[in-house]
Amino acid sequence: MKVVVLHGSPRKGNTYLATSLFLDELRKCGGVDVVEFFLQRAMPEFCTGCQLCLGNPNEKCPHARYVTPILDAILKADALIFTTPHFGACSMSGIMKNLLDHLDFLTMNVSPRKEIFRKKAFVISTGAGSTAAIKPIKSYLKNWGINRVYTCGIRMFTNKWSAMPVAKQRKFERMLCKAAQHFYAVPKRHPYLSTVFMYYMSKFILKKFVGVGNYPYEYWNKNGYFTKCPF
Repeated sequence: MKVVVLHGSPRKGNTYLATSLFLDELRKCGGVDVVEFFLQRAMPEFCTGCQLCLGNPNEKCPHARYVTPILDAILKADALIFTTPHFGACSMSGIMKNLLDHLDFLTMNVSPRKEIFRKKAFVISTGAGSTAAIKPIKSYLKNWGINRVYTCGIRMFTNKWSAMPVAKQRKFERMLCKAAQHFYAVPKRHPYLSTVFMYYMSKFILKKFVGVGNYPYEYWNKNGYFTKCPF
């Protein structure tokens, strides 16, 4: 299984440790090849909101030299892992949001990739509000058409894993190991109902309001999305 890990923090702190435990257990299952991207280096430029990727092939993005290697790795992978700490009362890290902004063309109503429809993804977050960090990432991925998105939020109230009681550390370790085993074994399933709904809604919008000659319409037409549901 080819796995791409997208790290939403340069710090090798709690989220990195949790991810390492998850990956160690995943590797024990056998045949796992892991490629890791640390986004502060892999995606150093912030999305400017120019929207060139929404009306043109994604190569038109002014930061295509950073986007393309990540996109290629994502398309070749069997599974994706997104990691981010929870920051304050907000959500995911800024560099994780920046990645998702750069990949916004993957959403269903622009230029979704067939390769993504068969993939599974896992989102890991640590912090007092890990659920708040996970939720928007999961929404993004479902909008891409990812087959299944699994999550693990480690709710902790200390900035160091080792500062937690040993019993709590062991509890989280067991949780991550169990999650990794399940993630490895789980097969492709029927798409989410919300994904199917988004497909048909996008199909209607592109035909009714976007039309021939515009990039999203032409992309859909070229890939046969108008004639057959791709899931």
